[in-house]
Formats: sequence, structure tokens, C-alpha cells
Amino acid sequence: MNIAASLSSLAALRLPVCLHCFRTFRTPISFPSLSLNPPSLHIFSSMTSSITASMSTSSPLAPDLLALEENKPAPPPKPWLIVGLGNPGKKYERTRHNVGFEMVDAVAEVEGISMSSASFKALIGKGFIGDVPVMLAKPQTFMNASGESVGAIVSYYKIPLKQVLVIFDDLDLPFAKLRMLPKGGHGGHNGMRSIIDHLKGSRDFPRLRIGIGRPPGKMDAANFVMRPFNKQEREELDFTMQVGVDAIRILLLEGFNKSATFVNTNKPLEQIG
Repeated sequence: MNIAASLSSLAALRLPVCLHCFRTFRTPISFPSLSLNPPSLHIFSSMTSSITASMSTSSPLAPDLLALEENKPAPPPKPWLIVGLGNPGKKYERTRHNVGFEMVDAVAEVEGISMSSASFKALIGKGFIGDVPVMLAKPQTFMNASGESVGAIVSYYKIPLKQVLVIFDDLDLPFAKLRMLPKGGHGGHNGMRSIIDHLKGSRDFPRLRIGIGRPPGKMDAANFVMRPFNKQEREELDFTMQVGVDAIRILLLEGFNKSATFVNTNKPLEQIG
């Protein structure tokens, strides 16, 4: 069928025709030209600037969120860990090798901290010195494995090493003499050797050394460190413990330098007169 015949058939049907629609469909439709080239960079730059400006515009919620962030409480400070080295059991009580235990006990008594709990292979006491949180610890692993306990405590509580004070006996210091150091090696002390090993080889933690003197004559050092103190030695050592407690308080409240100056210039009881 040709086009003329089709038009005649439509006319014969006399269908109503909307002239407006007819004109609309008859009007040529123009489409914007589509370019296959990518948009120019300045268009993206303009869009990015607009988005950035929109994001930077403060909304009614922004001040509230900022206030919440500013008022967010600071995380609690990490505690100091004060470790005294020694051997567990009555057999070793009040012997030279256990003066670290004795110093921790002296701190606990003065500061009113109970050493009644046991965890991390140690007797533990938690409390405060002034307003500084502290953990007192006496490893129960025996001296040569002290690091098993200390390393576990430091790792669990994420205590900075500058806040780990280790107290131990020292054959190379005169009896009842104290020495505060910011760091150092083990000096042949097996307890300190174990701690350094369990702190991944780090030696950067303070230590308080308590002098127990050298063994007399040809006495073996291992036997000497297990000996108890005589009466005069006990009096001198008790005075040293008092000085040590004061030094630890100064360390926590006023800093290492003041504590070290106090300790390292202090004289044993026998030299005071």
C-alpha cells in the first residue's frame, strides 16, 4: 500500500485530530550536540571547588559535634609499675637477694596499698602515690625468671618503659647505698637479665639499685646473697628503706632528675653524725 492510499483511509475514518498535538509532533525536535571528547579540566575544577565550599560551610550540627569532641574525657593515665625483685618463700625472706621485695613492702606499708592479689605470676598491689596511679609487684617466679612476670604486666597494661621502676640488690654497691639510674644493662644480675630479655632487649627503664656489699674473703657470691643481715646491718638497711620510699615518691610526683639527685647524694646511716 502506498502512502497516498494510507492517508485516504485515515481520512475516511474521520478520527478526531488534536491540531495542537499535531502541530507539536510536526515541530522539529532539536537535540543538543553530543561530543565524544572528554569534558575540559576547568569544568571538573569548578565542580570540585563547589563541593569543597559546600562541605566547608558550617551546618547547625557542626558546633555541637565540635563541643562533644572538646568535652570528650581524656584517657586515664597509665600507672607506674614498681617492681621489687626477690625469691618467694620463707626460706628467702629478709635475705640480701630479697631487698627488692623489702622495698616494695615498705612502699606498700607507707602508702596503704594492699599486696593481697596474685596475677601475672606476681603478688600485686594497686593504689596511688599522691594522685599518681601505681602497681606494686613482687614476681613469684624466682629471681632468674622475673622477666616472665614483668614482661606480661607491661604488655597487658601497655605501660611505657619510662614508667617501669625495677628495684634489686647490687653486689657492686657499698652496703645500704642506693643508686637511681634512668637505664642500663643487667650488670650480671640474673633477674635484670630476664627482664631485659622479656622486654625485647630494651634497657630503657629506670632502676633503683640497693647495695648489699661484696662477700667477705673467698665466700661464693651465690651463698652470700642468700645470707640474712646482722643487727647492725638491719638498722642501716631500715634507714635505707625509708630513703628509698621517699625517693620513689619524689620520682612519681616530681620527676626522675629530682629523685636521682636525692638518692645519689644521700648518705648511709653510718656516715651521718
